[in-house]
Amino acid sequence: MSLIEKLTPEQEALIPVYREKWQKIALSTERIDKDKAVEVLKATYTAIGKQQPEIIFCESPYAGLKIIFKKLPNLNFNNINVLSLNNNVCDYLIANLTNQDREFSYQINTHIVRKLTIVEPSFTPQEYILEDKFQNQPKFNIYLGDRLWLNLQSLANRCCHVDFYVSVLNYYYSKKRYETLQSLSRFCGWISPFEKFCIVCDRPLHLRFDNQNILHAEGEPAIEFTDGFSLYSYHGVTLPEKYGKIHPQQWQSQWLLSEGNAELRRVLIQGIGYARIYQELQAIELDNWQEYRLLKIDNDVDEEPIYLLKMTCPSTGFIHALRVPPNMKSAREAICWVNRGIEPEEFAIQT
Repeated sequence: MSLIEKLTPEQEALIPVYREKWQKIALSTERIDKDKAVEVLKATYTAIGKQQPEIIFCESPYAGLKIIFKKLPNLNFNNINVLSLNNNVCDYLIANLTNQDREFSYQINTHIVRKLTIVEPSFTPQEYILEDKFQNQPKFNIYLGDRLWLNLQSLANRCCHVDFYVSVLNYYYSKKRYETLQSLSRFCGWISPFEKFCIVCDRPLHLRFDNQNILHAEGEPAIEFTDGFSLYSYHGVTLPEKYGKIHPQQWQSQWLLSEGNAELRRVLIQGIGYARIYQELQAIELDNWQEYRLLKIDNDVDEEPIYLLKMTCPSTGFIHALRVPPNMKSAREAICWVNRGIEPEEFAIQT
């Protein structure tokens, strides 16, 4: 079967139906059925020709990682071969090992896949740095993505794609493999499979998002597990606890001066806002024109100098600040840049 160039109106209309079906599974916070999970995992190991593993349940990725370190004290996260079974599971169910399933992958149209994707990549933070959590271990990354944790969000995404292609577009897919894929997504939460044991992490207790369905929370965890382990996120960017547990309204501009991570500085700037930053970091006024001020923050806050156009409404006194390029020489030039080249005299200033 050749690659489909365009869906019919009837097929297009079914996309939201399949997205909603699998989104409910991907974002479920219901406790897993342990008996059913054991049954599904045993069938999965049998399907890839492996002996039955010891199946261990835990409440969070952090708890699971402690179990892994205990069982494999010499585990090197940089050595991908140590996680070979994890890769086999992913290859078997997602990358597809048979010629027929490979052909299925080649036929998938990326445009259709984007429409069927129920959880964007930013939903699940790929890494989270845990500092000083283990006395005898160096700092390390918890992988919530496919390298260590085969998570239900990734599985549900794949299931949505396959379900639509098989059910609506009549593509071939191995029935046994698809049933296994669906069962893992429906019943197993997050898993970390090894040769002789498999860690099963229960679903999160809470998941929080912004209006774009991107992982986000303000002053509370975006992902929270029953044992208290939490992950903080601001519009999809994973935050350390020291920022995440504080509402952005209480974030301090001074933090920008000591934060070494450029992405986190960007998030702090976004959360604090330029109107507060120019006041709290004592911006220097370079030029003015009527109620406009061209300001510069004379600190090493961002990768390039921060120049701001400060605007004060003459009737309400409301102050608004916009960032402008650092090559601005005057307030008038900055006004033109903000208004896409229109001279200040050509538009109404008083509003």
